[in-house]
Amino acid sequence: MLYLNGFLLSYLKYGDNDCVMHCFTKEKGYQSLFVKGVYGKKSKQKAYLQPLAELCFTLYKKAAAGSMLPVSKLELAAGSHLPQNIKANAVVFFIADFLNQVLRNEEINPRIYAEVAHFLEELDRNNYRAHLIFLLRFLEISGVHPLIGSGRFLDPESGNFIDIKVHDLFDDELSSIWKEVLTSAAPYTVAISTSHRKRFLESILVYYHYHFSDFRIPSSLEIVQQLFQTDGH
Repeated sequence: MLYLNGFLLSYLKYGDNDCVMHCFTKEKGYQSLFVKGVYGKKSKQKAYLQPLAELCFTLYKKAAAGSMLPVSKLELAAGSHLPQNIKANAVVFFIADFLNQVLRNEEINPRIYAEVAHFLEELDRNNYRAHLIFLLRFLEISGVHPLIGSGRFLDPESGNFIDIKVHDLFDDELSSIWKEVLTSAAPYTVAISTSHRKRFLESILVYYHYHFSDFRIPSSLEIVQQLFQTDGH
């Protein structure tokens, strides 16, 4: 038997009772897994079908060439629990959608796996800035983060801080937030005012457009932006 631990990124019902799960696993990176009986009348596994749920998979050791790995047992990972409020659910849905597109060709990457776990811990502490920080941490792990320089303005295309403003979103204030997060030893503690968060997230997505080919805006962006317009955490 083969055992995997992974974060659920997306899933699709297959037939009447089965499911295809797209996960980022600790042991094999991005994987598509075939799970039988998830939607069965007596199945308790439907409760696990939530974005970024950390799951334990027991698999048949062999799968036909080119086919999905078949799962024989599915459990919630020890110590893992699922978000219980609207804001946390919106954030994990947004980040799961983001990860599902940027990790599709990703192999084993312990740093990304650990950062997702850290992000979820921060969210569990009601740190509703965590998704913003996570997106910048992901840039660092991926090696496409901006280079810190003496300039006041971030140029999102070149990834450098320069002395002139070249993009409307990357003004003095937002560029300084970028620099503070990127240079902080504890980035998740960096304060980002409510008035800046909407534009800051928009600036992050602009940066991703420049540095990740075929990047698309996660479908839940509007929901996240609306929920956090008046949030003070």
